[in-house]
Order: sequence, then C-alpha cells, then structure tokens
Amino acid sequence: MAATSLEAVLREKRDVVGMLRNSKIGMYVYPVVAAEFTNWRDEQRAWRDSAVLFDQSHHMDEVIVEGPDAAKFLQGLAINSFANFGLNRAKHFVPVSPEGYVIGDMIVFREREDKFILVGRAPTANWIEFNQAVGSHNVRITRDPRSPSRPDGKPVTRVHYRFQIQGPDAPKIFEKMNGGPIPDIKFFHVDRINVGDTRVQALRHGMAGAPGLEIWGPYDEKDHIHGIIVKAAAEAGVELYPVGSRAYSTNTLESGWIPSPLPAIYSGEALKAYREWLPANGYEATGSMGGSFVSGNIEDYYTTPYELGYGIYVKFDHDFVGRAALEKMKDRPHRRKATFEWNTDDMIKIIESSLRPGAENYKWIDFPQPNYASASFDRVMKDDRIVGLSMFNGYSFNERAMLSLGIVDPDVKEGDVLTLIWGEPDGGSGKTSTERHKQAEIRVRVSPVPYSSEAREHYAGDSWRTRHTT
Repeated sequence: MAATSLEAVLREKRDVVGMLRNSKIGMYVYPVVAAEFTNWRDEQRAWRDSAVLFDQSHHMDEVIVEGPDAAKFLQGLAINSFANFGLNRAKHFVPVSPEGYVIGDMIVFREREDKFILVGRAPTANWIEFNQAVGSHNVRITRDPRSPSRPDGKPVTRVHYRFQIQGPDAPKIFEKMNGGPIPDIKFFHVDRINVGDTRVQALRHGMAGAPGLEIWGPYDEKDHIHGIIVKAAAEAGVELYPVGSRAYSTNTLESGWIPSPLPAIYSGEALKAYREWLPANGYEATGSMGGSFVSGNIEDYYTTPYELGYGIYVKFDHDFVGRAALEKMKDRPHRRKATFEWNTDDMIKIIESSLRPGAENYKWIDFPQPNYASASFDRVMKDDRIVGLSMFNGYSFNERAMLSLGIVDPDVKEGDVLTLIWGEPDGGSGKTSTERHKQAEIRVRVSPVPYSSEAREHYAGDSWRTRHTT
C-alpha cells in the first residue's frame, strides 16, 4: 500500500538524510517565465545600471489569511512581533519549530485589520495551513499554490500577478506610469500608485541591491499592466530589461537572502502530527538535499533564526511556537551568515576537467546558477575542521565572481580564506541532477552580507540586510 503522508514515507525509508540526498525530483524549475529574454549577463547588469522587470507571478505560493483572529493566529506562529504592524505594511514572516529551528519564511502584507496576504515558498504555507486546520482560531485561509513547473501547454492562472521594477532608472518609469511623482514610500511600506489607468498597491522593496517597487493586482489584469510598464519605460527613455529565470535566481547573492533552508520538520515527537498531515508527494517528501556535507543526523541540517540573520526579528513580547527554545539559545554563541567569494583559478580547474576527454571530472559548475538540489550544504573547512556551510551558490556578472551564501562559526572573521569542498562524496548521490564526479577544493574568501555595496549602504530600516546580530 502506497504511503499517504510524509510520516509514512519516513517510516518506510527509515533514513531521512538518504531519502533527501537521493531524491529523484530533478533540478528546481522556475515556472512559466522564460529562461532568458536577452541574455542573463545583461539582465544581471541591468539591475545595477538601468532598470529590470521581474515577473514574480508564478514561482511562489500565496496564502490569504482573514478573520477576527487572523493577527493573533499568525503572530502565534512567528518569531516576529505584530505590535507595530499597521495597515499597508509588510514583514518578513519567519516561523520556527518547537525546538527553535527555521521552518521557512514568507513576506506577509497586512491589507486590513483582519486580512493578511503571505507570499513565499511552500514549507511555510504548509505550516500555516496545518495550524489553521488543527487549531481553534476564527480564521479562513485561501491557498493559491505556485504555478506548475512544467505546465505542458495547459493554461496557467493565479489569483494575483506580481511584478517588481528596480534599478537606478526605475524612478523614471514610476513617474511616467503614475502620471507624476509617486508618493515617498518607506521601506517595506505599501501605498497606491497609478499604472496608467489602473490604481495598484505598491510595496517599497528590493532584491538585487537597489530598492524598487513591487506591484500586484488581479491576474486577469496582468497583460494590461505589463504593457503599460513597458510603454512607460520607453516614453521615459529607460532601457528596461525583463529578467528571465536564469538571472532572477541569482539576484539574492548580491542582497544576501538564503532562499531555501531545509524545513526543520523531519524529527521530534512534537511535529509527528504535522508529518502525518503532510502528503507523501509534497515538497517536504520529494525535495532534495545536495552537497559535500553528509551527516546521519537530519538535525545537523537545521538552522536557527540567529544563524540566518533573523535574530533581529525575534521578539519575546508574544507567545509563539518555539519561543521557549529560542529563549534558551538566544545568549549562546551562534554561527552567522556570510558570503563566500570563490577563487577564480580553482573554478577554472574544475571547469577544465570537463573539457578533457577521458579525464575524471569534477562536479559541473553551471552558470549562472550551479545549485543542483532543493537545499544545498557544502562543507567549508579551516584545515581539517568544518567551520561553515555553503548553502546557495551563483555567479554574479556584476561582480565577475562566483558567490555563495552560507553560515560560519563565530570565530571566523571577514577576510579569512577557507576551503569549500565542492561535489558529493563517493562519486555523487542518486539525484538525477548529479553526474558522476570527484570532489574538488575551492578556496573561498569570507565576505560581507550583503555582498553588494549598494545593498549594504542603501537598504534602510530594521532589516537583516543591514543589521547583524551575534
């Protein structure tokens, strides 16, 4: 009889680490949006030099939570405080397990006193939906899952379209499509602007080093809004680059957000009911892990809010799942987030190995995005000691560098040169995204988060991008 839940799958497989490391799900696919509109190098360059248009309509889940208890319900799942969370604001919503480890994250918008919209990856959306199903709060949930990775010609619709426009020339586009200067919107605040003849909500946001605006509305207005944006850019004399999925996935490397930590839900009696609720074919059951770090204990892959730079969000002014655990760990030394800048000569050696017939090859480094698993964990070494993990990789044409985001031990200093072990042991795992290969050593320099000076200097406010905790 086929397993019907994640818990049943885990009982059947017995080895959760092995199950995830050998998942057959294949490469992560950003749905619907074209891989490239021009070329990924110019698309990356444009968010520094001119302006870009990100189509974010398809790759994220959306959860609408509304009802008299909506704020109380969500705050009970978040490390964040809702004390100053007024209307027309957004927050980075981070839930943790009862043991204090990160389950995922989403962006939450407060549209009314009793209505919130959350946008992000499936693990957090699943956790919200489960807690509503088993709890007693007076809330309603509407779930709009991300678009299918391979729609095979079938029509794709969403509740909302979602566009982001950013870059140094973006303000010229905003003014042209608004018919005059736009309001002075504070970072992570929402106001309304005109897009031609349509009034839309706009969030002051930024993902690739330069703040911009994110706008959204009913999906059936998507093509109309897109046309007005493109026309406004042309009338403003701005070279607007639509960004394809190849470049889009790398923008976080410059701004410093680790997008896919492993959801910390695979162990512990406290989450057994959740694993029994999760399906056998969902994200948590079919997702993959990859990299040179291998442990028999799944909890070695979990991360805390403090390690991911979210310690500034943790507020003990409310009760929430995981509060007791975070209170115990808050004053301990924590690993911290870092950018790793990869050594060019070492990378050339790895790439060259695939150009020599008959030679044993290293793990291929794809450009601009070499990640080959849902969640990546590569060992970062100082001599014979593991001092960090590299968790999300990519090439920045702007920096002319391969970069990765990860975490390091407290005693590791910015500027230290460490060794990243690239590739998996024993010739590679059973993932379909992993060819047979040998491991390589790559020198990496510990660098700031965010790596982009634009993001470090110009992101404002109470943000993990600009503030660090120990």
